[in-house]
Amino acid sequence: MTGTRTTATARAVTAGAVMLAWIALLWVLEGIDTATDNSLDTYGVSPREPAELADVVPSAFLHSGWEHLASNSVPLLVLGFIAALGGIRRFAAVVLVVIVTAGLGVWLTAPPDTVTLGASGVVFGLFGYLLVRGFVDRRPLDIVVGLVIAAVYGSLLWGVLPTDSGISWQGHLFGLIGGVAAAFVFRRPRLPEGPKGYITA
Repeated sequence: MTGTRTTATARAVTAGAVMLAWIALLWVLEGIDTATDNSLDTYGVSPREPAELADVVPSAFLHSGWEHLASNSVPLLVLGFIAALGGIRRFAAVVLVVIVTAGLGVWLTAPPDTVTLGASGVVFGLFGYLLVRGFVDRRPLDIVVGLVIAAVYGSLLWGVLPTDSGISWQGHLFGLIGGVAAAFVFRRPRLPEGPKGYITA
């Protein structure tokens, strides 16, 4: 029991450190962007331009201002921490799938003459991942976690609708799709069942 608690504590500390470092990086990058007259915004994704495919990953770490960054920081911290509790390697793989899926979706479908950047695609991806992970892995505790997340952050789903021309619903939608897909791609193998016991009457 002590070993299990130690492992759980270590995972929580690692997950917390990773997410705090990630959020700190986002704020540092926004500070650099502000200080250099928004020079980093050129790494956002402009649709259907082949050279812009190189910006699919960096665009997820940049924002269009402090308010934009602040709105993403808390849900990213919370959802990322919960997802990272399942293991950092798996978490990193999930995030990569989400970023690439969201970025490619934006590249393919965003309106012309636009630049898309921000971590909201990752937020939606982690939301989708945590929502279905328990059902995919058949783990009751993760199912409960997913239901709690649905109750707290369920309103996020409105963000996949094209209700505001200034918000990338494409990034939200494809991020969500990427998170759900990642839950299936990185599903945990089911443990083999032990030998069945027979009782005679």
